[in-house]
Amino acid sequence: MSKPILIAGAGIGGLTAALALLRQGFQVQVFEQASQLGEVGAGLQLSANATRALHLLGLADDLAAVASEPTGKEIRLWSTGQTWKLFDLGESSVAEYGFPYYTIYRPDLHRMLVNAVLALAPDAIRLASKCESFEQDVASGTVTVRMTDGTVHEGGALIGADGVHSAIRKQLFGDGAATYSGCMAWRGVIPIEKIDPTIVRQVGTNWVGPGRHVIHYPLRGGKLMNFVGIVETDRWVSESWTQRGTHAECHADFEGWHSDVHALVRNIEVPYRWALMARPPLSTWTNSLVALLGDASHPTLPFLAQGAGMAIEDGFILGRSLTEVGDVADALKRFEAARIGRTTKIVEKSTENGRRFHNPELASAAGAAEYVDREWSPERVKERYNWLFEYRVDEVTV
Repeated sequence: MSKPILIAGAGIGGLTAALALLRQGFQVQVFEQASQLGEVGAGLQLSANATRALHLLGLADDLAAVASEPTGKEIRLWSTGQTWKLFDLGESSVAEYGFPYYTIYRPDLHRMLVNAVLALAPDAIRLASKCESFEQDVASGTVTVRMTDGTVHEGGALIGADGVHSAIRKQLFGDGAATYSGCMAWRGVIPIEKIDPTIVRQVGTNWVGPGRHVIHYPLRGGKLMNFVGIVETDRWVSESWTQRGTHAECHADFEGWHSDVHALVRNIEVPYRWALMARPPLSTWTNSLVALLGDASHPTLPFLAQGAGMAIEDGFILGRSLTEVGDVADALKRFEAARIGRTTKIVEKSTENGRRFHNPELASAAGAAEYVDREWSPERVKERYNWLFEYRVDEVTV
C-alpha cells in the first residue's frame, strides 16, 4: 500500500495495531491528542491470549523485564478473609495455554509499545493531534482526516482507536454519550514495603462481597501492589482516571470489610476514583476504509480483566487482516467478522461476572461459603475462563 494507515489514538490498542502493521512493512501514522506520551498509573492483567500476541510481536523479553507473574488467583470473603483457590497460573498457564499470565503496570506496557513502534518508525507518532472528522473516497482508496488544529492528513485506511469517547465512532454511528454503569472504582498503587508481609503474596486476589469487590495483585516484579475497589453506588463521580479521592472516603466505602483490605487502603499513595461507563456493543465497527478497535468499538467493565487483552488482540488481528487480504475495505470487514463475536461475548460476560462478585448471598459467612463453592467450582471456573485464555490470535480465520 502506497498510502499510510492512519490510527487515531496512541493507547494500547492503537500502538499494538501500529506495531503489527509496521512489522509487516506498512507505513503507519498514529495521532495522539495528548501533548506527551504516557498512561495513568494503574495495573493490568494480561492472560495468555494477550501475552501470546505480544510475544509474537517480539516483546517477550521486554514484558518479562517489567511484569509480575502471579502463581495463581484466589477468592477471599469480604468479612472473614476466608480464602478459596480460583486457579493456578505461573507454570500452569504456560503448560496449558503456551504463554504466561502477567500483571503489569499500565505505564510500563504503554512505554514498551511506544518504544517498539518508534524503533521501527521514529516519526510514526504525532502528539497534540486530535482527530475531529474524516472523509473517505473509496474509488481512490483515500481517507482524509482533519485535526482540531486544522491540519489534514491522507491515508489508505483510518483506524479509530480513540477510546470510549471516540470521535471516529461518533461520526460513523452518531451515538450518544456513554452511560454510568452504576459502579464507581477506587484505584491506587502501594509500594510493597509498606504492606504487612502476611498480606503480600504473589497471587491475584479477588475479595467479594455484597455490592462491591476488591482486587489486588503485584506489579513490577513484586515492587508494587495494585489496588482496585469497585463499589455499586448512585453517587456518580467523575469518570476521569485522575480524580483524587481521600483515604477516609475509600475506608468508608468498605466499612465492615476485613482488616487486610483496610491495611491496603491505608497505604495507597494516592486513592483515585472514577465512574465506570458503559455502552451497548456495536453490531458493526466498519464503514469501507474506516474501522474501530479497542474501547472505541467494545468498551467493557473490568470484571473479566480482558479490556487490555481485547485491544491487543484487535491490534494483532487487524495487522493480519490488512496483510493477508488484498482489498482494504474487505480486510477491515474480515477483521470485524473475526473479532465482533468474541468481544461482544466478553462485554456481556464481564457484566455478568460483576453481578457474581457482588451477589447478596455473600453477606453472611455461611451463605457465602455455599455460594462460592457453587459459583467458583472447578467446572464453572474452567467454563468461564478457558475460552478466554486459549484464544490464538495467529490462528483465527480472517
